[in-house]
Amino acid sequence: MNYEIHIEAFEGPFDLLLHLIRVNEVDIYDIPIAEITAQYLNYLRAMEAMDLDIASSFVAMAATLLAIKARMLLPKPVQEEDSEEPGDARDELVKDLLEYMRFKEAAQTLDAIHKQQTRFYSRPNEEELYLNLFADDNPLDGKTLDDLMQAFTVVLQKVKGREEVLDIPYEQITIKDKIDQIYQLLCQEKNGFAFSSIFDDCNSKMEIIITFLALLELARLCVLKIKQNKSYAQIYIYAAALDKYQQ
Repeated sequence: MNYEIHIEAFEGPFDLLLHLIRVNEVDIYDIPIAEITAQYLNYLRAMEAMDLDIASSFVAMAATLLAIKARMLLPKPVQEEDSEEPGDARDELVKDLLEYMRFKEAAQTLDAIHKQQTRFYSRPNEEELYLNLFADDNPLDGKTLDDLMQAFTVVLQKVKGREEVLDIPYEQITIKDKIDQIYQLLCQEKNGFAFSSIFDDCNSKMEIIITFLALLELARLCVLKIKQNKSYAQIYIYAAALDKYQQ
């Protein structure tokens, strides 16, 4: 029977050290240097047994760990009262590990952004590619929401004089009724009719709104088509696929 031994690949000595620290669940600021050093050396021996090339940086880190271990095993010199306490032999190693962690996390973040960006394809956005799609003069140049409100006010003013005070039941005018009315008009006017003409018989603001909604619904169903020859010209309504609407 064949047995396979899997040795996890690490990007460098600091990557291996972080792996050992996480596996042993130890505090990075209080590394048990003897235990971590022993596990580190065992990993290098396993690589040698498998005839894997060991980078010089791994060997240099092994020497550093052994040096720190030796310094921590030496007896501490007698401390004088006014002298400063010597630093921990592991301080420099901890500092390098924290710096490596910051760079590793930044690299992982950039890699995630790169993978996300590879899912998108950017469209060329040179201005010259789109100039031929537009007229020399912009028909909407300088137009604002106030201009749109004024246009709607013109339609309302047309029925203001004809508006009558009537006692009618609530929701007497329905969108369905207006759809049927416009549909009949489409069947009769084969050559089309002006957009504004469908509001001529409207006697209230509510009826204008319902008529407009009915027109939009028929356009959504592709029963009619809307055409305007040029900017600011009259809008015309034409019959399209009348069979798509069932009365």
